[in-house]
Amino acid sequence: MDNHPKILIIRLSSIGDIVLTTPILRCLKKQVPNCEIHYLIKANNAIILSNNPYVDKIICFSDSVSQTIKELKKENYDYVFDLHNQIRSFIIRLRLLKLTKVFNPLRFKKWLLVKWKINKMPKRHIVERYFDVVKDMAISDDGQGLDYFLCEEDYISPDALPLSFQEGYIAVVVGSKHNTKQMPVDMLIRLCEGINKSIVLLGSKEDRQKAIRIENAVGARVFNACGAYNLNQTASLIKNSDGVISPDTGLMHISSALNKNIISIWGNTVLDFGMYPYMPKDSKSEVHIFENKSLSCRPCHKHGYSKCPKKHFRCMKELNVEDMIRIANNWELTTDN
Repeated sequence: MDNHPKILIIRLSSIGDIVLTTPILRCLKKQVPNCEIHYLIKANNAIILSNNPYVDKIICFSDSVSQTIKELKKENYDYVFDLHNQIRSFIIRLRLLKLTKVFNPLRFKKWLLVKWKINKMPKRHIVERYFDVVKDMAISDDGQGLDYFLCEEDYISPDALPLSFQEGYIAVVVGSKHNTKQMPVDMLIRLCEGINKSIVLLGSKEDRQKAIRIENAVGARVFNACGAYNLNQTASLIKNSDGVISPDTGLMHISSALNKNIISIWGNTVLDFGMYPYMPKDSKSEVHIFENKSLSCRPCHKHGYSKCPKKHFRCMKELNVEDMIRIANNWELTTDN
């Protein structure tokens, strides 16, 4: 092996998928002496790794694949690890003409599970499968879980939240990219009404109107942070919370990286895809999974839909909100892990 190997990691999107690659970055950096790690990512996702000490250089993917390849060729990489394995990353690694290892997304097995409910998925988390890509370098998982690093400027001032929230709060993730991963508004209202602590609602600008409905129904115990902060600032709100209630989203994985108590809520997707909360092996945080295992229609998609294809949305509507409330109300104020 080169005394100073230069390594390129490719994972363009999305938030959760990128966060799930962070153990690879840490273990490469710590287990390969003097290595230099570059990460190719979409510009709008670069904030995820902006404070990561295991990444030496972030390269933002250009709309022009040719321009991106031109920039990458200047670096003369020793190793290229494609953890994305889509058409654009295929073109890039083909043109770089470097030793390349590629992640297998198991698309056919996912299709079998979605279409015919034939489960041939391995009983392994996707992080473990990411490590298969670097096994020739004798890299092993250190068991320390995911990483998400924040700098001082990322933290929301306590003055930004009502005074009562400084005594502790629960973070509730309102939205997701796909509606069939989200809890309906009426369920979220019931959830927030039952929690006896302050609640910070998290999500994007697109989730803000939904959060306003919850805020209006529940009252002053709810603070609507949807769309008000960037991703790192939102992560700081997660870090300072007593725990997080989230569907299968990027913020769920950020919560895992910050080693928080988690109530993980599953709608049309399933844990068999291998993307459930990935916690440090020595974690003392609680992880509670809520999913409706009685439905023959799950999973209906590997990602999600804008609405339930069966028009009943039982995968979410039949989840036990009272159990979620009981768990959240038992969480104690936690300090930084």
